Amino acid sequence: MNALVSLRDVTKRYRSVTAVEGVSLELGAGEVVALVGHNGAGKTTLIKMMLGLIRPSEGAVTVLGADPADARGATARRGLGYLPENVAFHGAMTGRELMRFYAKLKGEPRDRNAELLARVGLEGASGRRVSTYSKGMRQRLGLAQALIGDPRLMLLDEPTSGLDPASRADVYDMIRALKADGATVLVSTHALREIEARADRVAVMHRGRLIALGTVPALRQQAAGDAVVTVKVRPCSTAEVLRRVPEGVRCLSRAEDRLALAVEGGRKMDLIRQLAAMTDLVHDVETETPDLEDVYRRLVRPTEEA
Repeated sequence: MNALVSLRDVTKRYRSVTAVEGVSLELGAGEVVALVGHNGAGKTTLIKMMLGLIRPSEGAVTVLGADPADARGATARRGLGYLPENVAFHGAMTGRELMRFYAKLKGEPRDRNAELLARVGLEGASGRRVSTYSKGMRQRLGLAQALIGDPRLMLLDEPTSGLDPASRADVYDMIRALKADGATVLVSTHALREIEARADRVAVMHRGRLIALGTVPALRQQAAGDAVVTVKVRPCSTAEVLRRVPEGVRCLSRAEDRLALAVEGGRKMDLIRQLAAMTDLVHDVETETPDLEDVYRRLVRPTEEA
């Protein structure tokens, strides 16, 4: 992997509190990685280390070929775009003035600011003071400033917070465009259903540790939960169907013409083949694939129980 970001055995302690422990993670060029976990799992701490705002207590962080926290990291940081979870801008400035300010901080020309404001839907409000903006508008302004300079790496902390459904879709369209242009995007989010189909990989944080990393299909396999199969049968034939299914299949619910069955993920196809052979009894078969929220719960459950 051509890694733009590399974290090697990174640990961050605050006196007696360990916020992040032993995390190793690489982000490749042109990929979207979702960083998921409960509040306090260590997600924001990881992002702050990538930004060079804090140093790890142990381990090493490399971003765009440099340590972002040392003097040489300043050049690397110019290649970053960052949207914090809670954006805070000076209310007396207009959107246009604020973009001019951030472009100057980043050493970038101001001639694309109007284009970036239009890209996030704020061209009509660029002359208004930020104090008059709604939360969603401030979030859009935060996205616009993060896009200054065509960053190679975007770090987005809850980017859809406070946005309406249409605006949330616009954010993900923007993420897709950034990926198409070769940028790497790390999205820290609680919106698991939204990010599931949009992330190349998912990193699951829990209690400061990285407990899982991979594609959604790979995480489903790792979670190894039961598959649920719903079977529509000939009325009053459920008992016969249950008699014929393989051993180890559990009946979750039963009606006159319908069964909900649970089976280990690795044995799902065996069950489906058995049901398909019951042409005299079975009318239809549907399977439920666990979504990312289900997978997340299954992955963190052993840690919670421990």
